[in-house]
Amino acid sequence: MSAPRTVRTAKKALVIGGGIAGPVTALALRRAGLEAEVFEAYEASAEGIGGTFMIAPNGLGALAVVGLEEEVGQVGQPIGPMLIEDGRGGVLAEFAGLTDLPRGRVMRRAELYRVLQRRLAGAGIQVRYGKRLVGAEEGADGITARFADGTSATGDLLIGADGTGSTVRTLIDPDAPAARYTGLLGVGGYSPYRLPGRAGRGETMHFANGARAFFGYWGLPEGRGTAWFSNIPQPEQLTTEQVRAVSGEEWLRRCRELHADDRPAREVLAVADAGTVETFPRLEIMPSVPHWYRGRMVLVGDSVHAPSNSSGQGVSLAVESAVELARCLRDLPDHTEAFAAYEALRRPRVERIAAAAERTNNQKASGAVGRLVFRLVAPIMARTVMSPEKLLRPVHGYRIDWERRVVPAGQQGREGRSDRAA
Repeated sequence: MSAPRTVRTAKKALVIGGGIAGPVTALALRRAGLEAEVFEAYEASAEGIGGTFMIAPNGLGALAVVGLEEEVGQVGQPIGPMLIEDGRGGVLAEFAGLTDLPRGRVMRRAELYRVLQRRLAGAGIQVRYGKRLVGAEEGADGITARFADGTSATGDLLIGADGTGSTVRTLIDPDAPAARYTGLLGVGGYSPYRLPGRAGRGETMHFANGARAFFGYWGLPEGRGTAWFSNIPQPEQLTTEQVRAVSGEEWLRRCRELHADDRPAREVLAVADAGTVETFPRLEIMPSVPHWYRGRMVLVGDSVHAPSNSSGQGVSLAVESAVELARCLRDLPDHTEAFAAYEALRRPRVERIAAAAERTNNQKASGAVGRLVFRLVAPIMARTVMSPEKLLRPVHGYRIDWERRVVPAGQQGREGRSDRAA
């Protein structure tokens, strides 16, 4: 039986950011009994925009809390074991996953975006486009958001789900750190090359530590070819304009050159379709953000805890935080107390995962000696500290107990936590 709920003072939230974290936050708030309205800076929907990512079992669990389990389970493809390879066709380690957890799903960002937009419309949650936040004014009874087009909106709370370049973060703390470049540039695309065995059936995800760059790949369902990506060491960060001024053909040529001695990257890239090449110049990580909230403003998702892409947890952590924030606002009547409880629940977990991902990034960006050392130690680590139970359980096994009552931050001992190992 769930605990009785407290009467809240906050009833309406202005959610800044219409990507992934913002809509999930709005849906979670609706389930918690709060009204939400979403404000997106861009003039139109992001339909069809974005690359590919994986939603891990913990992220799927968080989406299930807001009723998206069935719909999300129909997009993308499930991925089973993850293989770490040496770039020469050899397997250094295999992580078969945890048998009691669902398999993660790989999907296009646009696929999840469409699911969220349909659900927002069905729930009657408004999304306002062309609303680029430029300021906010707090009063005794609420907060007013000011937008670049001269309009404004007023609510009880303002939630920043506006990504690594968050305006809300700078309003909370003008001295807040900005996102930090990882030293890597992302390039990816499609190849008709059909991988052998399990890989060709789309059952496995592969990460290969190549001679000069990191290569990831997985087979598409029904033998439809291979999806691939390369993390290219790029010490000096290029602007989006600089990256996109280079043609897909040229990026593919560079990837072929970097992976000329790597297998199966060499074979995959030899027949890759240059017309499908995408570039991701902003591979970034958020440093620890000192202030997650101030007054009636609070941060969620990438605006406050963006781990690098190496974590495989960016989306999953964002949707976890969206749901946890809604729980805190549901159960703690004072919004400051709710924000403090939310940060106490989330900060240790997200910073631990981000730190691990940064270590992986440093290895990816290292030179030939560093990659050689990794190939030597990876088999040993796979049998010890990188076992599925030790490596995956704390991350993938995280589950949010929606029915458990949230307690204030100072009372969050073992009994006050909302996560559990599945």
